[in-house]
Amino acid sequence: MGYTDEKPDGYTFSMILKLATTGTFISTDLAKEVHTQILKYCIETDDILSTALIDSYCKKGEVDYARKVFDKLYERNVVCSTAMITGYMKQGSFVNAEEIFAATVDKDTVVFNAMIEGYSKSIKTAAKSLQVYIEMQRVNFRPTISTFVSVLGACSILASHEVGEQVQGQLMKTELFSDVKLGSALIDMYSKCGKTEEALRIFDYMPDKNVFSWTSMIDGFGKNGMADKALDLALSACGHAGRVKEGWEIFDNMERDFLIKPRMEHYSCMVDLLGRAGSLQEALEFIVGMPEKPNSDVWAALLGASTIHGDVELADFAAKELFKISSKERPGAYMALSNTFAAAGKWEGSWFPVSKDFEAAV
Repeated sequence: MGYTDEKPDGYTFSMILKLATTGTFISTDLAKEVHTQILKYCIETDDILSTALIDSYCKKGEVDYARKVFDKLYERNVVCSTAMITGYMKQGSFVNAEEIFAATVDKDTVVFNAMIEGYSKSIKTAAKSLQVYIEMQRVNFRPTISTFVSVLGACSILASHEVGEQVQGQLMKTELFSDVKLGSALIDMYSKCGKTEEALRIFDYMPDKNVFSWTSMIDGFGKNGMADKALDLALSACGHAGRVKEGWEIFDNMERDFLIKPRMEHYSCMVDLLGRAGSLQEALEFIVGMPEKPNSDVWAALLGASTIHGDVELADFAAKELFKISSKERPGAYMALSNTFAAAGKWEGSWFPVSKDFEAAV
């Protein structure tokens, strides 16, 4: 554009400033360079451009420059105020953030969230996060996912599971309760408060889990002196992610590094891990090499993996071993085996015990 007769306008510079906050450009002085161009071309700064400039300065850590732009605004909207508050909070300048917040006339949920999140990061100010959370609701602003995540973070820092339980109770009355971010935040909060049973209850309830969910639960077990459960869950996490190499490393390190003798649930986790990855023969060899006699969970894991990958012969073998140990308590195994045979088109001639247990399952 500079080589033409066209001149940039406010929209042009606001787009460049947005790019400046994404890390696309290496130069940390881009906001200053754009600001210089705005002054050079005598561009009239509207709300969008001013906000982009303030936000760019704040995200680059140049809060003092952002404040100069902010102070020159004739009318300060809530978006500019929120950007300034966020910038001050990241620097730990709580007094300045409080000043901007108090001077913001038309507050909204986002500006409240900026204060709640900023306070929630430090043990010295976490209690203030809860105070703003209460005030936010007094003036009839509904908490969002970001609000609850920050408040639960404050509870974690304060080790206040009682307040966390109250927040959970409020969450359960909303449609947000099943959100993966909130579930993960609850797990982290309860784990850091030493309430691993409550954390595990949340973890098991969650319909969807992310890396933070698994990590928080594993870390919670580990930091609360439950290394065996942490390793067990870590193996499960590897299985869900298909990370066979990492799973083997964890399993091999149990006795060597943590002096924990693998229990049957650890063996079943390894079978599940190998089976999910399609390494069915390796899973079978692992079972054969076990120092203890495999229980029904181990064979059920192999049966499940064989069913997923359509290996009829191995599913047949795993089912036989499973039913030798526990046929009455595993009605689902009959269905899994039946589905495997049906998918392979083997309707006749296959071993399949039609029993009362199967009839009950059907």
